[in-house]
Amino acid sequence: MTSVALRLDTAVTPAQLFVSGDWTLPHYSQLSRDVARMRPQLDAATGVQLAGLQGLDTSGAALLADLLGAERLIDLAATDPSLNPARQALLNSVGSALRTYCQPEKPKARAGLADVLAHIGVFVASLWERIAALLGFIGLVLETLVRGLFSPRRWRVTSLVSNIEQTGLDAVPIVVLLTFMVGAVVAFLGATVLANFGATIYTVNLVAFAFLREFGVLLTAILMAGRTASAFTAQIGSMKANEEIDAIRTLGLNPIELLVLPRVLALLMSLPILTFLAMISGILGGAVVCLLVLNISPTMYLTILQTIEVQHLLVGLVKAPVFAFLIAVIGCLEGFKVSGSAQSVGEHTTSAVVQSIFVVILLDAVAAMFFMEMGW
Repeated sequence: MTSVALRLDTAVTPAQLFVSGDWTLPHYSQLSRDVARMRPQLDAATGVQLAGLQGLDTSGAALLADLLGAERLIDLAATDPSLNPARQALLNSVGSALRTYCQPEKPKARAGLADVLAHIGVFVASLWERIAALLGFIGLVLETLVRGLFSPRRWRVTSLVSNIEQTGLDAVPIVVLLTFMVGAVVAFLGATVLANFGATIYTVNLVAFAFLREFGVLLTAILMAGRTASAFTAQIGSMKANEEIDAIRTLGLNPIELLVLPRVLALLMSLPILTFLAMISGILGGAVVCLLVLNISPTMYLTILQTIEVQHLLVGLVKAPVFAFLIAVIGCLEGFKVSGSAQSVGEHTTSAVVQSIFVVILLDAVAAMFFMEMGW
């Protein structure tokens, strides 16, 4: 490219603008500065000479359109005899494209309250869509389960046993340890508060009621939501990302029957057993504190426990299958929602844990109020 790409000759009337050099992408920075410098000096009467133009590409044509205007560039492409047909076509195409181009309008800034209300509306709409998807998936799982009950050949016993081991047996240590520590903490706090009223003996009742009715099933369900729901989502989501689920459908197999039912049934069997172990472990943790702090012997501790009605145990156990079903279904559903990337697997795994814990706590609160009103 020559040292001067644009030269304005004002010695003649009207003034003449001489365009020369290579108007190509490698020289774009220098050319854009020359265009910005020359643009204020031009008017509609200024003539344009393109005979000195050597190289030209789309970026150079766009700069010429910025300098002269799209309409004038189209006129020059049609009338300048120094341009060959290829350059005429290029200038005409760029000028026509820029002539019809409209700068998008900037969105108007919304008021703070309107923005907040819009976000609330989007959240409510997405929440309703998630609820509808969850209900639809529950119906699909129940339908597949009912149809499979009458076809023993389609039962996935090996997969069921494997999932029972992963969701149940492998979770026993963490469930027992956590509930034992929580039982000890509840007993210690109860003894500290009840000591002010001279009623430390009722610490036993506090621990028993808390773990039989609420803490046993609630802590176990939350642990399963964080441990098992996330595992279900990651496993199925990885299969979805690797197109293994599409391969299963291609083979004529049902992914719900093959992947979902064994996990749902395994958690339905595991969670009630884990809940019972959590109740026993929490009560044992309270017994240790009562023995060391309150000098309540194991014999006295068991004697007081015998006065507690068995309905409190049943109230806790009856919630376990419901929590297990919802945790497993939410985990599997989020796995099927994975789009195909590692980021999507992580996002839906987090979503599965959050949704499961939220649903468990919400249903537990509703069940607690229901049983209280029923006098159970």
